Amino acid sequence: MVEEKLLKYEKKGSVGILTISIPPLNIVGYDFFQELALHQEEIEKDKSLRALVINADGKHFSAGIDLKYLGGASSQYILDNILFLQRLYGRWQEWAIPVVAAVQGMCIGSAVELIAGCDLRVASDDAKFSLPEINFGLSPDMGGTTRITKLLGPAQAKRMIMLCEEIDAAEALRIGLVEYVVPRDELLEKAMKLAQRMASSPPAAIGFAKKGINLAVDSSTAAGLLFEQAQSTYCCGTADQKEAINAFMEKRKPKFD
Repeated sequence: MVEEKLLKYEKKGSVGILTISIPPLNIVGYDFFQELALHQEEIEKDKSLRALVINADGKHFSAGIDLKYLGGASSQYILDNILFLQRLYGRWQEWAIPVVAAVQGMCIGSAVELIAGCDLRVASDDAKFSLPEINFGLSPDMGGTTRITKLLGPAQAKRMIMLCEEIDAAEALRIGLVEYVVPRDELLEKAMKLAQRMASSPPAAIGFAKKGINLAVDSSTAAGLLFEQAQSTYCCGTADQKEAINAFMEKRKPKFD
């Protein structure tokens, strides 16, 4: 079990809930990154988990990285640790399970990079997003220039990163940074409903769909079609597929192992 100081983890059915809990602004730094890695390792061991929701306590999702931590990071420190740091927010994409972020209030810098590594993002209507790293003498380095560009396209990514523009939830929805905007008191409920909906689907099908979409973003059409051939060959005839079809025909909820 992970000693929970800055993050809390619970499980409701087959959906895990990982909560950032560093009041009042959920500012992150060295201790947070270390604890997050431990939680990720524990979550990976749970083969019964079908989806994960990431949220945060308090008024704000996260005001980003601790500037004291950032100011004390030398070039050598970054050289020694950057791969570990980058993988933290990219690790969600290594998993077959879907990961949903629920974002309220301020979501700044490192926090935007964290949610960019998730599969779906739900924002409260009072959410604000910004990537101000340029103002502090560097460019986003935990997937910001990579994943944000793939989500938004180069022009909108440059707008957010190079101009350090703050955008509200409605604008985030318009440009594709989030997929849903809801009233604040409905935020976690919406994220949980999305997670539970995907968690109730055939696990292999969801996992292959996620991997196939990710592959399509990063590779050629030929490679994507080859992946589709492989996953289809695997899935057809499995117990999960038979259960999904039978449940549909019998008008009942399917049950997957």
